[in-house]
Amino acid sequence: MQIIERARASANTVKGWANAKVATVVGLATAGATSAHAAIPEGVTTALASLSSDALTVAGVVLAAIVAVFAFKFIRKGL
Repeated sequence: MQIIERARASANTVKGWANAKVATVVGLATAGATSAHAAIPEGVTTALASLSSDALTVAGVVLAAIVAVFAFKFIRKGL
């Protein structure tokens, strides 16, 4: 009976160590993920803003071209 009790106690000890290691790894991963934020330089922010406005301009031109093509097809079909 003592052998079984010792085996259970050893298993519980190992299980506790394993849980502690998992908690440590999860905690370190979380700490590493949250501390990875860095300040973005002002030049990068300005470049991204200008890229956004350029992309909107291109998207507007493409949308207008698509509307013009469909309108032309619609007019040709009606005649």
